[in-house]
Amino acid sequence: MSVHDQIADIGREAWDACARPTGDPFVSYDFLHACEASGSAAPRQGWAPRHLALRDEDNAVLGVMPLYLKGNSQGEYVFDHSWADAYERAGGRYYPKLLGAVPFTPATGPRFLNHPDIDAATVRQALLQGALTLVERLGVSSLHVNFPVETEWSAMAEAGLLPRQDIQFIWRNDGYQTFDDFLAALSANRRKTIKRERRDAQADLDIRVLTGDALAEAHWDAFFAFYMDTGSRKWGQPYLTRDFFTRVGQTMADRIALVMAFRDDTPIAGALNFIGRDALYGRQWGTLEDVPFLHFELCYYQAIEFAISRGLSRVEAGAQGEHKIARGYLPSPVYSAHFIADPALREPVARYLDGERPAMQAEMAAMTDDLSPYKRA
Repeated sequence: MSVHDQIADIGREAWDACARPTGDPFVSYDFLHACEASGSAAPRQGWAPRHLALRDEDNAVLGVMPLYLKGNSQGEYVFDHSWADAYERAGGRYYPKLLGAVPFTPATGPRFLNHPDIDAATVRQALLQGALTLVERLGVSSLHVNFPVETEWSAMAEAGLLPRQDIQFIWRNDGYQTFDDFLAALSANRRKTIKRERRDAQADLDIRVLTGDALAEAHWDAFFAFYMDTGSRKWGQPYLTRDFFTRVGQTMADRIALVMAFRDDTPIAGALNFIGRDALYGRQWGTLEDVPFLHFELCYYQAIEFAISRGLSRVEAGAQGEHKIARGYLPSPVYSAHFIADPALREPVARYLDGERPAMQAEMAAMTDDLSPYKRA
């Protein structure tokens, strides 16, 4: 097992031999390298890479794990601030901690990446043990693995990590051939409302979905302005630098769908999506004009249309947002797993999570029953 303070030390070929078969754009070398090389996920921002590579006796890479030494809990979307506050009030030191995740990306995906010629469970067990060993070696408080796939989550719980569950809102493609097919599955009131929202949002605007060679630096200039304006108003300091967007535009253009709204050929708003093997992942959005329902149009309805056109099975629109339910995005579970070294913190967190999980499940069921926009069977 080797530990690397930059993904470039492992290299694109070795990393992507493990990541590419997953079809997940966010664990690709190009995305993670863009986060690092652009200064977005950098030690001074609280993200110090400690990526793991499992190697054989000939030094060939059998598996990799994106791993970071975190100096804060920013940009994670699994909230442990109360744990940190309680531990530090009691005299402990919560930071730094280790985090297995994709920076700034609350999207479910694999966190233990194996070469396709090697058994996935064997690689996962070795990488998890390597991460736990690193906790001890570095003397840090904890290891957190955010937004793993369910099989990884279950395996980590069996290995003794504390399992946590939360809710996101996901649109699922029930074999729709057109957006009108999707509308036909909704109640009459919701169908009428969505048509009105789309009509109002699109009035006097030209909405384009840009991908591949259609993406240019001018589009990224405009989108970064949207991102900075909206991000600054929502959470203070946006995480991603301008250089990040250039880098993913150069290396991942075919895995990007940038939805932009133009008024008289001037871009006024945009929503950034990444294309996976079977899903579209909504990420950042921003606007310089207050246009009614434009957020819903760019982030939700255009994403649904794109997913239908590509035959994708779902749209994952990111963290939070109960308002997404009315637009066809239903609550779904997302996961994290946590190892806390000190029993004085681990035991109260375990008790808290034992109560939180069934509460999340009950909330998800209630939202589906009470708020679903789909026709009742």
